[in-house]
Amino acid sequence: MTTWINACTIHDIDPEDVIRFDHEGRTFAIYRSPDDAYFCTDGLCTHEQVHLADGLVMDHTIECPKHNGRFDYRTGAALRAPVCVNLHSYPTRINGDRVMIGLDD
Repeated sequence: MTTWINACTIHDIDPEDVIRFDHEGRTFAIYRSPDDAYFCTDGLCTHEQVHLADGLVMDHTIECPKHNGRFDYRTGAALRAPVCVNLHSYPTRINGDRVMIGLDD
């Protein structure tokens, strides 16, 4: 079963940007694409555990701020070395002006 968590408002994230969201000891990165879609992944890079909210968003990729590895934030797929392990991604939905992320129980 999926539990939907209220993460932020749609106004908290600029287009083509990312913010950090922490919940119950876990950290996430929430993205807003250039076409105003919202996505969520684990917050830490799979290479060196650096928070991706400090990274650079370009189109549909997030670049890690430490070693410039890249992920497709829509799917979590690792795109460029040194990252080789995908990020876990989470479903998102909009409820009014709130961005909700889905976590499995």
